[in-house]
Amino acid sequence: MTDPVEAQVEAYNRRDLDAFLACYSPQAVIEDSTGRVVMEGNDAMRAAYGDLFRESPFLRAEIATRIRVGDYVIDEEVITGRRGSSNEDRAVAIYHVAEGAIDHVRLIG
Repeated sequence: MTDPVEAQVEAYNRRDLDAFLACYSPQAVIEDSTGRVVMEGNDAMRAAYGDLFRESPFLRAEIATRIRVGDYVIDEEVITGRRGSSNEDRAVAIYHVAEGAIDHVRLIG
């Protein structure tokens, strides 16, 4: 079985929107660090990540640390090339995987 968390990182780095979204359940919920929903469902994700991928030709996420606990994957990510920035951004993503797809993400950073 394909690991949806690893597959979405690979698709993110290729800026392959369809492959990226295929790793998520159609009703996936993305929250910020406080639990506020910032995206819900593939249509919202397509709009947000489609813009990000178009505006970021050098976008790249490297996984500094990955922890797996049951249905959860916690990644410490180093993001470069976001919207042409030369900054290195660090973030933590907490993914929940159910039935072979990511159905919930909390982003910190």
